[in-house]
Amino acid sequence: MSTRNSGLSALAGARQVGRLAPVRRTSTVDLIAERLREAVVEGSLPPGAVLGEAELAFQLGVSRGPLREAMQRLTAEGLLVIPRRRGLAVRTMTPEDVRDIHWLRSRIEPELGRRILARPAAERKTVLAELGAEVKRMQRALRKDDARDLGDAYLDFHRALAAWGGSVRLARMMATLLIETRLCTFSMYEHFEVHRDLVPEHVAFVEALAAEDARRFAVLIEAHLDAEVARLLAEPVAAAKEGEDRLLAETPDEPQPLDRLDLPEGL
Repeated sequence: MSTRNSGLSALAGARQVGRLAPVRRTSTVDLIAERLREAVVEGSLPPGAVLGEAELAFQLGVSRGPLREAMQRLTAEGLLVIPRRRGLAVRTMTPEDVRDIHWLRSRIEPELGRRILARPAAERKTVLAELGAEVKRMQRALRKDDARDLGDAYLDFHRALAAWGGSVRLARMMATLLIETRLCTFSMYEHFEVHRDLVPEHVAFVEALAAEDARRFAVLIEAHLDAEVARLLAEPVAAAKEGEDRLLAETPDEPQPLDRLDLPEGL
């Protein structure tokens, strides 16, 4: 998975430029919640996986109190659900979830593009450099046929877009929506998969922003998200015909052990 944070801390301050952002002390609950989010994005905790509180506390090396609070936080975010049996489980996305998540993104991301283009020229240059770096990472992953790295660079591109949008609220919403986007992939496909045309699509996103064309950027984003919904919900026969356009990676069917948390002294 990407070395970037998968959750809200990656978007903290929504790229405050020219002034210092307030320092927020990280708690044990924050660290546990972030590790669980990372495990969901990685697929270590796949959709439908029932999470045993005692086992997770042992694996992470934490007490059950902060673990329970972190799990409640992820439940409030919609990433964990209460199954019929006792305990909590990673949410399995439905076709309706797929449509809702991508519809929300199609409303938020064009607005992020408009807000980025409203920034001063020097800041826009920085944004384009960061987004361009993620596109180059996607291109390298495509050359290596590395589905995981391509998928992680995709998420990081859209995290950067959210972070530069200038709204903590929209950034917070996007943080959850992007994790849910990955859950859609795990829920709808037998294996982790991404499409090769993600790369030219994202080249076009950056070109539209470089040309200061907010309308074109919005059209491209909406077309991309509509296509993603169609792919995720395609019938198996139709999906098989597109096999050459996809990169695949194996994903676990069962929950994988999580590494022990290295908690800072004093937490």
